Amino acid sequence: MPELLLELFSEEIPARMQAKAADDLRRMVTDKLVAEGLVYEGAKAFATPRRLALTVHGIPARQPDLKTERRGPKVGAPDAAVQGFLKATGLKSLDEAKIQRDPKGDFYIGLIEKPGRDAIDVLAEILPVIIRTFPWPKSMRWGARSGKPGSLSWVRPLHAITATFGPETEDPDIVKFEVDGIETGQTTYGHRFMAPGAISVRRFEDYEAKLKAAKVILDPQARKDIIFEDAKELTFAQGFELVEDHVLLDEVSGLVEWPVVMMGSFEEEYLAIPDEVIRATIRNNQKCFVVKDPKTGKLTNKFVLTANIEATDGGKVIVSGNERVIRPRLSDAKFFYETDLKTKLEDRLPKFEQIVFHEKLGTQAARIKRIERLAAEIAPLVGADVAKATRAAHLAKADLLTEVVGEFPEVQGLMGKYYALAQGEDASVAAACEEHYKPQGPTDRVPTDPVSVAVALADKLDTLVGFWAIDEKPTGSKDPYALRRAALGVIRLIAENALRLSLMKVAASALAGLSVQPADAQKLPSDLLAFFADRLKVQLREQGARHDLVDAVFALGGQDDLLMIIRRVEALGKFLDSDDGKNLLAGTKRASNILSIEEKKDKRSFDGTPDASLYSLAEEKALAKAIGEVKAEASAAVAKEDFAAAMSAMAKLRPPVDAFFDKVRVNDDDAKVRENRLKLLNEIRSATRAVADFSKIQD
Repeated sequence: MPELLLELFSEEIPARMQAKAADDLRRMVTDKLVAEGLVYEGAKAFATPRRLALTVHGIPARQPDLKTERRGPKVGAPDAAVQGFLKATGLKSLDEAKIQRDPKGDFYIGLIEKPGRDAIDVLAEILPVIIRTFPWPKSMRWGARSGKPGSLSWVRPLHAITATFGPETEDPDIVKFEVDGIETGQTTYGHRFMAPGAISVRRFEDYEAKLKAAKVILDPQARKDIIFEDAKELTFAQGFELVEDHVLLDEVSGLVEWPVVMMGSFEEEYLAIPDEVIRATIRNNQKCFVVKDPKTGKLTNKFVLTANIEATDGGKVIVSGNERVIRPRLSDAKFFYETDLKTKLEDRLPKFEQIVFHEKLGTQAARIKRIERLAAEIAPLVGADVAKATRAAHLAKADLLTEVVGEFPEVQGLMGKYYALAQGEDASVAAACEEHYKPQGPTDRVPTDPVSVAVALADKLDTLVGFWAIDEKPTGSKDPYALRRAALGVIRLIAENALRLSLMKVAASALAGLSVQPADAQKLPSDLLAFFADRLKVQLREQGARHDLVDAVFALGGQDDLLMIIRRVEALGKFLDSDDGKNLLAGTKRASNILSIEEKKDKRSFDGTPDASLYSLAEEKALAKAIGEVKAEASAAVAKEDFAAAMSAMAKLRPPVDAFFDKVRVNDDDAKVRENRLKLLNEIRSATRAVADFSKIQD
C-alpha cells in the first residue's frame, strides 16, 4: 500500500517547540485521513532544528465509495417538497427513489452514491490547510514572494515542502499543492554547513538514509542517544562521570542535526562555588553538561558541550569559544556568592517589609512571622525542637534576597542552606532552609528531619489557609498559586513521616494568625479538609489504589487525622479485595437499596432498635446477634486504631447477612414484621458504618 512522505523545511525551530510540533503534525494529518475514509496502518513524525517530517504508511490508494440513504417527504407530499428532495439527492425523478413504510406513513428514500477520490487528490486538498492552520505557540510572517507580501504564518521562514505519495514498489508521485508561493516537490537539503546542497528524495526510507549521508540525524531519540552515550564515554575515558540531565538532553538534541560531543574545562578556583551554582551557570548559559569525580561525588572543572559540526581542527576553536563564554559567567557567579556571604541571612529580613506577598495577605515579612508562629505550634506534634523550628522558619525565605538566587531562582532554598551553614547555624536549621519547599511534586523527595517537616507544613498550610480565606481557590484547570501542589505536599509529609496531627486545629490556628478574616471563618477548616480529601483521592488514583474508599471513610465525618484516614482506607481496600469483603459489600448495598425504596414508599425512615420478640426465623435472630457482636468488636478495634481487626470483625457479618437474604422475605404481609425486618436492615447499615460508609463504595 502507498505511503506518504511530508517534510516542512524551514529556518531553525526553537528546541522547546519541536516535540509538540511533530506530534501535532502527525495528529492533524492522520485525523484528516481517517475523516476522509483513508484508514492508515502507521504514522511517525520527526523534528530537527530545520525540519518537521512525517511518514504515514499503509494508506489506501483511493477512498471507498460511499452510499448513504436520505429520507425524503411522505408519498403524496406537495411538489415543492418533492423537488427539493430530488435536488438534494441528485435523483432525476421519483422513479429512482425507494418507498419505505413507516407507522407514520410511506416515505421516499433516496440512495446517494458518492464515488471515492484518489488518495493523492485528497492529500493535495488537506495538507495545505493543515500547514496554514498549524498551531505554533508563536509564529511570524516574513518577506515577500513574487512581489507580494507573505501570507503564511509559520514559526520561522518556511523554505521548501517535500510531499510524495505512492507504493513502495514504484516511484512515488509528488502531492501537488502550493502554500504562500512555495510549491511542493521532492527536494530537501542536508546539514547547513557540512552538506548544504539539494537532495532529491523519493520515499521515507531513502529520505532518512540520504539525510544521514548529508550529516542530518532525523530521529530526535537517535540524536539523544548519540549525545548521551558519547558524553558518558568521553567522561569515563578521562576518569570522570557525567552528571545526567535528561531535560537538558532533550533541549540540546533539538539544537543540533549532527551531534558532536566535546569536553572543555574552566579554572579550578571556581570550584569554590557550590556545585549547584556551577551547574546552573553552565547549563543555563551554554547548554552544557557538568562532570563530577566519581570518588568524591563533587564537580570537577570540566564540562561537556555538543557541537553541530565536525570541525577540521578537532573542535579546538569550538571548545575554546565555549570556555571563553563560561569563564566570565562563573566569575560573576563567584562574585555573587562571595558577596552574599558577607551579609547574614537575618540582616536581609527587613527588606521583606517592603515586599508584598499578596495585596490581601500582606507583606512577606508578615507571612514569615505567621510561618514562625505556626512552625512553633506544629513542632511538638512532629517531634521537632521548637526553638530550632522557629529559627528555621525565621531564616527560610531570606535567601530570596541574595544575588545568587536573583540570578538563578532554581537554587532558592538550597542557597539558604549553604548560607545558613556558613554563618554557623544548626544543621537541622540549615537543612530546613532548603527542605521547607519540599515536596514540590509527586516524585520529589519528602523531608524527614522533624525541623524541616515542621517548617514545610507551616509554609504550605499558611499558603492554603491564606488563599482559602481570601477566596482564591483553584477552579477547573486554573491554580495560579499551586494550591493543589501544596495540599499534596502536606499529604505526603504526613503519610510518609507517619505524623499524627489534627488538620482542622492547625488550619484554625493558621487562620487566627491572618490579618484578614473571612465571613464564614468557622466553615473554612472543614472546607479545606474536603479539598485535602479530593487531593488524597487524586493521589490514590495515580497510585492505582481505590480512590472511592476515601469518600467512604470521609463520609463518617469528624475525621481530620490524615494518617488514620489513609490507614483506614488501606485496610478497607484489602478487606474489599477478599471474598468476605466483596460479599458483605453486596449484602450491605442490597440492604441499603431495599431500605431506600421502602423509605421512599412509606415516606419515613426505619431507625430504632428492632423488637426481638418479633423475630420468627432463626436467620433473623442470628443476624441480630451477629450485628450486636460485630458492632461492639469493630468499634473497639477502631478506637484502638486497629483497622485490620475492625475489618476482620466485619467479615463475621457475611454469613448471617447471606443467610438472611436467602431465607427471609423482608416485605412480609404482617406490617409489624415488615417494619421490624426493615429496622434490622438498617442495623446492617449502621454496623458497617463503624468502619466506613459502604454506600459510597463503588461496586
